[in-house]
Amino acid sequence: MTCLRIHPMTRRSFLRAGSALLALPGLESLASATMPGAAPTRMIFLGGGFGFTKDSFYPTKAGTFAEIGLTEGLAPLARHQQDITMVTNLTNLGATDPHGGSCSYLTGANVAGTPGKRFHNSISCDQLAARQLGADTRFPSLVLSAKEPDGGQNSGHGPGLSLSWDDSGNPIPGIERPLDLYRTLFATPGDDPEKIHQLLKNKQSILDLVQLDGSSLNRRLGRDDREKLDEYFTGLRQVELGLERQARWADTPKPGAPFDAPAEGLTGEEAITLMENMIIIALQTDATRVVSYRLPVCSLLESMGVSLKAHSLSHYGFSQPRIEASQQRDKKCMELFANFLDRLKEAKDFDGRPLFDRCIISYGTNLRSGHELKNLPALLSGGGAPNIRHGSHIVLPDQDTPLANYWLTLLQQAGISADSFSHSTGIVPELLSS
Repeated sequence: MTCLRIHPMTRRSFLRAGSALLALPGLESLASATMPGAAPTRMIFLGGGFGFTKDSFYPTKAGTFAEIGLTEGLAPLARHQQDITMVTNLTNLGATDPHGGSCSYLTGANVAGTPGKRFHNSISCDQLAARQLGADTRFPSLVLSAKEPDGGQNSGHGPGLSLSWDDSGNPIPGIERPLDLYRTLFATPGDDPEKIHQLLKNKQSILDLVQLDGSSLNRRLGRDDREKLDEYFTGLRQVELGLERQARWADTPKPGAPFDAPAEGLTGEEAITLMENMIIIALQTDATRVVSYRLPVCSLLESMGVSLKAHSLSHYGFSQPRIEASQQRDKKCMELFANFLDRLKEAKDFDGRPLFDRCIISYGTNLRSGHELKNLPALLSGGGAPNIRHGSHIVLPDQDTPLANYWLTLLQQAGISADSFSHSTGIVPELLSS
């Protein structure tokens, strides 16, 4: 197989190499032996922070984009306007903190609203999807995050490590660097099955000891401490399940990498592009069928030459320089999203059809503009849900329609057996073609 070598030269050469790898004709040979007979549906959840510029991003009228046109902020998506949907009047009813909205973006939970608990979340919709879509893949889901220059404090994501939360409402750490995702997906030196089995066995033994000590301790604790210990053991059980899954796949070789390992220090636009390229390869090879990606915000601004932090930029008010910088950020985000859709359409599924045709791609943020918690932006694309109306701006008749209704609609369209999700009151029928 031809290998592309990515060197730390110029941004233009890097991006050109990143998109070229998807055209390699030998990529289908990377698919695992467990590839199903019919191409499966995939779900991709993309989330940023702090929303978009109020007066230049959001359409003011309902209708098809062919009729109403695209706003300045959405203009980079013009070549995909027949394949995108924007939904207005969705509100995450569980979100109460503008600075921590991403904690509940995919869960809908009121993280501070559980009596007796300072913070309590619930399962995110991507993990609910992974239970069914990811049952037969090496990774039930890929949870991706971003390395931000200040640890993420100014990125509008709150204390969560990613967009994803497990069954018990515990945060799932996200893979932050392109290099770490590369090592996760592809065979690298040292991937010896015997060593992997021994490592997994050692980890399992440590967990057994911890649980044994904990069982003895549990009998001597009060009620509140027992609840905390139960939460801890629930997390341990999740780790055990993960180890069992790794053991089942230890003897199945990972695919070889179609390009050289990326540099360690990639951030911003370059990191987003490479992460999204590897998302596509992971879907093509059926390594996973569900992906969540907490997009970087501050490092993206840095790569654009914007010195303001995302949090400061969200307070643009009547500052013309800040408004212009916010609009530049909007344009860059939509350019990257449009390029991602390009690559999904170029990439081939194992049956020769475009990968785009089997994907449901949601793009949104925890806030609308600045610190507005209501009426979140929701962009939807992909052919994996054939009943979804595309090419339109849909204004829902009820303001504050639960965001959970949107997630439930997408889950059902992906074939997930779910009658409700979080605070949902039903699906969003306006999204579906008659």
